[in-house]
Amino acid sequence: MIEIIGPLVHADAADAARPAPLQKQLIDRLQQAILAGRLPAGSRLPSSRLLAAEMGVSRNTVVIAYEHLVAVGYVIADRQGTRVSPLSSPAARGERAAASAASEVVYAARVEQFAASHHHADNADALTPGTPALDRFPLAAWRRALDRAMERALPRALGYGTPAGELALRDAIAAHLRMARGVRCDGSQVVITEGAQEALNLCVRLLTNPGHIGWIEDPGYRGAKAAFTAGDLRVLPIPVDAEGMAVPADAWRTHPPKLIYTSPAHQYPTGAVLSVARRLALIAQARRCGAWLIEDDYDGEVRHTGEPIASMQGLVDEAPVLYVGSFSKTMFPALRIGFVVLPHAIAARAAVALQEMLRGGHRLEQLALAQFIESGEFGRHLGRMRRLYRERQQALRDALAEHFPAATILGGDCGMHLTLRLPASFDDRAVAARAQTRGLSPRALSGFAIGEPGDNNGLVIGYGNTEAERLEPAVRVLAELVREMEGDARAAAKRSAKRAEKRAEKRAAKPAARPRKKPAPQRRPPAAPAT
Repeated sequence: MIEIIGPLVHADAADAARPAPLQKQLIDRLQQAILAGRLPAGSRLPSSRLLAAEMGVSRNTVVIAYEHLVAVGYVIADRQGTRVSPLSSPAARGERAAASAASEVVYAARVEQFAASHHHADNADALTPGTPALDRFPLAAWRRALDRAMERALPRALGYGTPAGELALRDAIAAHLRMARGVRCDGSQVVITEGAQEALNLCVRLLTNPGHIGWIEDPGYRGAKAAFTAGDLRVLPIPVDAEGMAVPADAWRTHPPKLIYTSPAHQYPTGAVLSVARRLALIAQARRCGAWLIEDDYDGEVRHTGEPIASMQGLVDEAPVLYVGSFSKTMFPALRIGFVVLPHAIAARAAVALQEMLRGGHRLEQLALAQFIESGEFGRHLGRMRRLYRERQQALRDALAEHFPAATILGGDCGMHLTLRLPASFDDRAVAARAQTRGLSPRALSGFAIGEPGDNNGLVIGYGNTEAERLEPAVRVLAELVREMEGDARAAAKRSAKRAEKRAEKRAAKPAARPRKKPAPQRRPPAAPAT
């Protein structure tokens, strides 16, 4: 056996150059030989004394190496000696390559599909929807809030905290929502999450089982679809019109939902506001069939015309509504603090489940945010941002009117984006891709389709992160790109027409084929007379 194992564990030139101890080198060589199959399962290793003599090392070196291999399960030591353990053999190199290639194909297909529908550009690019004016955030006030949180809470705040979040922040959010959004809640109903996406995931996990039906606005927020799909729900796209989510009359009977996602204050991406009649109808129907509504208050804090629109959750007592929000747009995205307001009936029963689903965290940021809200800094910041976004939206409207005079513009009452509809002849994804090369990041409206794209063709144009003076030049570039694509389409149509014309000319110039003569019928020989 020494003759077999010797060459397997002798150090080569590369090993000799390593500063690793001899026992470490011996362990590594034995492990490699076992994993590669050069020492098959059941092979008996030589005694420590014999191997030490053959290797020219001390016996203790071999003993320590063997003990390590026994400890991790590579070999078994008993009265019969030291033998290689029966291990699952790794896949052959060809099998590993094939498996890796197959997984890369699946992964690449998923990434390509997602990227084609919902590309995220760098936030530094102009016209990015959903990005606030980061350069206008009051960093000095936020730094003071963080300093106070650290002075008052350390070292206690370095632990995990309660899964539902810091009570000070939950109470502050509840007080703000009651006053600003008409939400009926107290701090015990508020659960702090890692952004709005985790809040959606939490709603799905709390209220549904695999196979349940979930309704989502179409076009709509693809993060909601991701949350529903992760919960193995059957997703039903519900169309959106000028009054928001328009539920077909027979959908409650044919596809009764367990969970309904809607953004009533400012539908993303069309900007529609869900009418009061539809809000009340949704609540009434949801109660009848035992469904729950997720109200995503996207951009509800940033209204430009008239009085703020109150939440759907606060319309009636004990509404079957889970109210979801975040501070990514009102503060800054890197804060990663969102929340969900649970109905009383759910909040009381969900406490134990939250212990398993959430772990808490970001305690200092949560305490700082609570102080930021209670001190009035949050409200003052919102007021400044509303005025800024109103100014920037008007600049964007003026630019669109100049460079896209015949186009339809959706939205504008709330938020930080407008949606520009394009004729069906334009590929909005191709326009958005070309805009990327020019430092612009509008989104393709068709990328928000939950079902078939249909007539959802256009550009979702953000103005929150773009100064007013940059909007007209940026829209001018978009118009140039659209004209270039229109010219390319006309040139391609001409080339196609010319090719068709040439094919027709060739067919006309080809001589007509002569009709083939039918062969003369062959006469049968006379039958032989019967005998």
